[in-house]
Amino acid sequence: MKCFYKLLNQHQSPFRSTYVVYVSYDQLNDQIGPLSQYPPEQTTIIMIESSWKGTRRSYHKQKLAYILANSRNFALEQAKRGVHVIYRSCTTRFSVELSKVISEYDFTSIQMMEPAERELRLDIEPLVEKKIINIVPHEGWLSTTQDLLATRQYPPWRMDSFYQRLRKKTGILMKNGKPIGGKYSFDKDNRKPWKGKPTVPSLPQFEVDSIKEEVAQTILQYFSNHPGKLDIKTVPASKEEAQRLWDWAKKTCLYNFGPFEDAMSSKSSSLFHTKISPLLNIHRLLPKDVIYDVEKLEIPFNSKEGFIRQVLGWREFMYHVHCVTDGFRRIPTKDGLVRYEVVNWGDYVLDGGSLINELQAEMPLPAAFWGKRSGLFCLDHCVQKVLDDGYTHHIPRLMILANIATLLGIKPREITDWFWVAFIDAFEWVVEPNVLAMGTFATGEVLSTKPYISGANYINKMSDFCRSCQFDPKKNCPITSLYWSFLEKHKERFAHNFRMKMILKTLQRRSQPQKKHDIAVTDWLQLQLQQGVAVTASKRPSLQHETE
Repeated sequence: MKCFYKLLNQHQSPFRSTYVVYVSYDQLNDQIGPLSQYPPEQTTIIMIESSWKGTRRSYHKQKLAYILANSRNFALEQAKRGVHVIYRSCTTRFSVELSKVISEYDFTSIQMMEPAERELRLDIEPLVEKKIINIVPHEGWLSTTQDLLATRQYPPWRMDSFYQRLRKKTGILMKNGKPIGGKYSFDKDNRKPWKGKPTVPSLPQFEVDSIKEEVAQTILQYFSNHPGKLDIKTVPASKEEAQRLWDWAKKTCLYNFGPFEDAMSSKSSSLFHTKISPLLNIHRLLPKDVIYDVEKLEIPFNSKEGFIRQVLGWREFMYHVHCVTDGFRRIPTKDGLVRYEVVNWGDYVLDGGSLINELQAEMPLPAAFWGKRSGLFCLDHCVQKVLDDGYTHHIPRLMILANIATLLGIKPREITDWFWVAFIDAFEWVVEPNVLAMGTFATGEVLSTKPYISGANYINKMSDFCRSCQFDPKKNCPITSLYWSFLEKHKERFAHNFRMKMILKTLQRRSQPQKKHDIAVTDWLQLQLQQGVAVTASKRPSLQHETE
């Protein structure tokens, strides 16, 4: 960190203790919270980067690059603004190093916006209880937990109700109290497959300066055993680079975002998605700014509404569900709280992840999710893109990775933790609602009415993956057998689910030989993947007269 500290010292302002703010790794913006209110020349900020956090889980190298490069650049930006910066690198928990700084400088009161991550909240809780750290609301969010509870006090919570409430509250895409276009969601207009046109924009690259070079060296030296590839030139790290990525997205992505929002392609892991999610989640870009920017753009309304629904609706909804349920450790009900067992991740008791598992899925995560070939092109391709880049957009996450994990019966906690370490935009408040709750249906109907599952037909319709696969989606793809055997296994569980009635009626029409064959293919696929063996079409259990 020699270059970083040299630059920091060059721009460092005199120490002052009028206002002291602790800035965490995901609050890197001076337009919200105490930093937006205090005069720079009277303010000191404390920032800490910890290898304890970096090694707590095997986070993707590219995710570590986003956090470290943006943190160091933010520190420099604040120093140039006139803020005094105390920047520490350590191997301990944040609270331990923070206590050292407090003792060294004799600080008696520090301001901090409420951490988004539960794990950090627990870490600093003793300092909060001692009133050394004063927690103020996190101004990066556009809603409050009360906005969720106003739609319903306990599950089932539904994103559409929450989203409609926020549209009315903010006035975004509203006119005279009514939604522009006559309805709140244009999702049905956003389901076109992409067949090569329009052209997908090339992702921008960014200058590799001395700060990024040091970040890359740090990662390769201390986190070399972590998964993924490191491509530091694709990481926007400064305030200007974050804005440059957003300007690129507005200009080249958002016009076509809507129609192809759900499309998947082997030629691009992002298509017309903006790739700003890691910057939003560390608040390098502010959700309110990107929403207001998009509201003003001259783009098709389904693209405009689709993007805003993702940020104003989905993102805020997931965060508040995670807060209210304490990461699905407890689910409020009409009669009280239902608590769930947790797994312990390490050196303090309260941070175990929820083991909620509504469908009792018990298969260990197979090596296919770490790059061992499965023989299923869609799975192998998406896993490899994640291992390479730490990214695919939300439909491959939901309808390939989580879908196949759910159909296989992989333990929800294991696939959730894989998402947590593998994606550049992954934090617990994002991952657990998306994977435990929505992706694997491990929380039941808490926030979705039915499992997000499909057979090969959907994958073939929305992607080009099947063209490169040894299996035929209309004849012998194992994913279709997985789908039907999953429904057969859980048919009693979903018997009274109104959104499952039609597909369960179709299930009833499948013959007993077909059902036995579905189970045989599922057993075969599970066994092969557990043994780390790639499946082949020639060894797939066969049925003489197969039908879909």
